[in-house]
Amino acid sequence: MDLSHIGSQIQSVSNFHDLVSAPMRGEINAICWTRELSGDFAEIVEKIEMDENIKSIDPEELLALPLSEQGQLAREILLSDFRLLKAHGASPTLNVINYYDRDDAGSFFPTDVYSFHVDRSPLPTDTFLCTYYGEPSDIVPNSQCTKKILIPHIRDELKKWQSGAEEDFESFLSEHFFDLHYQANPDAHIISLGLGHLWRLAVDHPESKVPPCVHRAPKEKPGQRRLLMIC
Repeated sequence: MDLSHIGSQIQSVSNFHDLVSAPMRGEINAICWTRELSGDFAEIVEKIEMDENIKSIDPEELLALPLSEQGQLAREILLSDFRLLKAHGASPTLNVINYYDRDDAGSFFPTDVYSFHVDRSPLPTDTFLCTYYGEPSDIVPNSQCTKKILIPHIRDELKKWQSGAEEDFESFLSEHFFDLHYQANPDAHIISLGLGHLWRLAVDHPESKVPPCVHRAPKEKPGQRRLLMIC
């Protein structure tokens, strides 16, 4: 995966150690361990029985799946990523996703994960994610998007939603997560995170030295699930 042409916010690394230890500074708020993975991840997705929109798969359930040789290769990669992330102190979750819940279709300001947004934490942390199968997530450079609550007509409309005092408006925006969402500029270069690459994205937290990474979940293809590890 050639990242050299998509700006200065992304740093590419070749191993897990560098992924978790490389400092984010300046404009860099996304680090990518670029990988070309072997194995049949589609087979794993097909073997998972779904009775809900999203299902989390633990290592024990993975190990119980009857898989072909290529499916076993894919499983070993998933288990290895589990181990690496847990040893780092993260809490990885492997999800098979039909689709995420959406805000009402008529919502003026959707706050679901299909909207460009940043993650926030009260403690220093990063978001790790990897799409193994299905549509991958997107990011957009911070310089090519605008926080929605700073767009005048959106801000004016949100003020109509608030029932409290005017001085409480900023708290209202934060409490309802409106301040986490962004609108991509018309000429923005949307960057796909691709398949198989393990990403580390900057999060909005009190000690962060870089802007949080603006990202979104993709619109799934009809009938195609996603296999995503995230923490």
